[in-house]
Amino acid sequence: MMVPFTKMHGCGNDYIYFDCLKREIPSSEKLLARLSDRHKGIGGDGVVLILPSAVADAQMRMFNADGSEGVMCGNAIRCVAKYLYENSLVRKTEMNIETKSGVRALELFVENGSVSSVKVDMGRAELRPEKIPVKLDGDNVIARPVNVGGTAYNITCVSMGNPHAVVFCDSVDGLDLCRIGPLFENNELFPDRVNAEFVEVIGKNALKMRVWERGSGETLACGTGACAAAAAAVLNGYAEKDADVSVRLPGGELTVRYTKETVYLTGNCVKVFDGKVEI
Repeated sequence: MMVPFTKMHGCGNDYIYFDCLKREIPSSEKLLARLSDRHKGIGGDGVVLILPSAVADAQMRMFNADGSEGVMCGNAIRCVAKYLYENSLVRKTEMNIETKSGVRALELFVENGSVSSVKVDMGRAELRPEKIPVKLDGDNVIARPVNVGGTAYNITCVSMGNPHAVVFCDSVDGLDLCRIGPLFENNELFPDRVNAEFVEVIGKNALKMRVWERGSGETLACGTGACAAAAAAVLNGYAEKDADVSVRLPGGELTVRYTKETVYLTGNCVKVFDGKVEI
């Protein structure tokens, strides 16, 4: 069958979006991985299904490029809000979207009828090791020395509904992320695998970051990763709490505010094109 889709990106983090509010589509790992293939499919960092919800305005299910299901994506959820608003499915500038990590509240910024950016309440940053999860003891993992692939790193671990390990570096540009990333993702310290963020402090409340996402590899941006990086920067004394932190990624810039109660993420959302694909 031929199924319509929309390609969108937030800060260069691109996904294939299917409107499943009134139709169902198969969601096997093999199919979703094929659709995400940049050479033999549509191409993207993964696939997002927009579904009905009994507890929110809509539900988001997101899948990584390898077809595995994720629990949250800060860049994708902004694009879901844009799709709902611009297609007159949820015509309001404050909406709630259900995810596997809970219901998230969003504030939409609209210019000339188009959603240009969205602020997302990403929920509380979880620091307890057993909740991340990471196999280390203590109440938290902040600047903890570990050995990964024979190299010593200081890691700060945060869950934003999904697990993150943040490493602060002098420079992120020269990192061999294709080699280092899988060593972190699949390390035995992380029973559910992990997203790894490598962060350079470039100024007051200003970070530069590259990210290796579990199931997708290096991406141009990661919303939950930017949140984890900003939280880690506050915890390590590199940024201020309850202040806007600029996180610069290869795909653009995100703004994160880490507070005692929650983490706010603000960034753009861009429609690339519509199409149809045979499933």
